[in-house]
Amino acid sequence: MRRSAILGVGHHVPSKVVTNDDLAKLFNTSDEWIVQRSGIRERRYIEGDGVFASDLAVPACKMACEKAGVALSEIDAIIFATLSPDAFFPGTGCFLQAKLGLPGIPALDIRNQCSGFLYGLSIADAWIRAGVYRRVLLVGAEVHSTGLDFSDEGRDVTVLFGDGAGAVVLGPTEEEGRGLLSLTLGADGRGATDLWIEAPSSGRSPDRITKEMLDERRQYTRMNGKQVFRWATEKMPEASRAVLAEAGRTTADIDLFVPHQANLRINELVARKLEIPMEKVVTTIDRYGNTTAASIPLSLSEALIAGRAGPGSLVLFAAFGSGYTWGAGLLRL
Repeated sequence: MRRSAILGVGHHVPSKVVTNDDLAKLFNTSDEWIVQRSGIRERRYIEGDGVFASDLAVPACKMACEKAGVALSEIDAIIFATLSPDAFFPGTGCFLQAKLGLPGIPALDIRNQCSGFLYGLSIADAWIRAGVYRRVLLVGAEVHSTGLDFSDEGRDVTVLFGDGAGAVVLGPTEEEGRGLLSLTLGADGRGATDLWIEAPSSGRSPDRITKEMLDERRQYTRMNGKQVFRWATEKMPEASRAVLAEAGRTTADIDLFVPHQANLRINELVARKLEIPMEKVVTTIDRYGNTTAASIPLSLSEALIAGRAGPGSLVLFAAFGSGYTWGAGLLRL
């Protein structure tokens, strides 16, 4: 039976390191306060004006292709997950396609925020199993730093996010036991305004964004942190158990757990609920913060480079994000 397999993984982060102490110079916070609440010690920001999410994606995609032993010219389709697009339209996948020199192939953008990689994985898997495409480039990339509120009012959100990109090349495999074994997705729009950016909005007339909106700081992320924490620590274990049950596996079979990197406290609690020891959990949030759609492929790439997993390893993914959206996947490398 044909399955989709991850053939190669890549990542890229900007060189500019922003520590908690750096942020404490801009608004009322401290390293101790940030670490205690999130586990984050530093994050990466783009180096200056004119660097877009698609720019961060380019080296991540090239690295993924190199690791896969696949030439860029062999890529059949691009799926781009991001909440920080290069422009309001067209989709950032089109900008990336041009920068990679791949005219003609389809480029699909998806907007599932922190769950974007898993939603994209489900699409790529369906295409590959159906024989529609053989080499799919799935990318998550974010530039958060240009849209953060560097004031005391925005500090609770601003300290969490960083810039970065991750990518995987997916292709078919008939190797016994290899590839994506199970995947589940979910959403509940009743929590949409618990984590969102309200403006600009297509429903606002005559202007999508007004001076009043800007004065009220509605162009910045707003978050109900307690609700997000509660839902994340319920849905990530729930989805993880579902994919394990579908594949006939247990958490004891897991070689590596790669959760979305939103908050170290969330991931520690999810791991406890699943009875997965922390030595099997990938943690990158301390160095990169929340890179949203990029966090799972970025974290997987670093884990593979560090030798924490390899061919034959059973890897569990889980994510929760705004929307609310969530998902989990079980894959053998």
